[in-house]
Amino acid sequence: MRTMKRVLVLVPLAAVLLAGCGGTKSNGEAAKSAAQVVADTKAAAITATSVHVSGSGTSAGSPIALNLYLVGGKGGKGTITLSGLTFQIVRIGDTAYFKGSSTFWRHFGNAAVAALLQGRWLKAPATSGRFSSFTPLTDLSRLFDAIIAPTDTLKNEGTQKVNGASVVAIEDSTKGGTLYVAATGKPYPVSVAKGSSGSITFDSWNASVTLNAPPNAVDISALAG
Repeated sequence: MRTMKRVLVLVPLAAVLLAGCGGTKSNGEAAKSAAQVVADTKAAAITATSVHVSGSGTSAGSPIALNLYLVGGKGGKGTITLSGLTFQIVRIGDTAYFKGSSTFWRHFGNAAVAALLQGRWLKAPATSGRFSSFTPLTDLSRLFDAIIAPTDTLKNEGTQKVNGASVVAIEDSTKGGTLYVAATGKPYPVSVAKGSSGSITFDSWNASVTLNAPPNAVDISALAG
């Protein structure tokens, strides 16, 4: 009787776990037009609660590397390297926090500012000021609008395998990149690859991510002048 009770408990638990992993049943994206697949994956992405984004590529012609955890409607945290300058970022709503090396701070200020902020966090507005250009990278919706943009030259290349996972490949001959979308479960983007230019990977969808304001951050208003 105890064994039967354990089985009855494990069956629904297994069903929940399989549902969370997307299972193995096709989600039908392979049979859709390329434009529809892009629309579906963007809709899935921007309604997710969280995602881990990592990889490298270019932004406005400059090399960029990302390792970010994004929380839908709240913000994100992680590390960004842009044109050789590496910094940590935490954004919570309309407030952003930055922590960089002395080289990073000298780039945006002077030696005095670099000395003041060495090993410390800077608190700044997320929507205005010279640091606001970084914060869209921590906005799940805006990031996907920038990365996943439909064009007139998209082609659905059908089902393929990426790291053992079944995906639908959407090729963009204009921009020279390929979007890989999960072929099972929700059509979340798996990665965007642009050959030798780099690739961005998306994983840990809807995982638990906590955003905390760094303590004792220096308010940028205190550095005015």
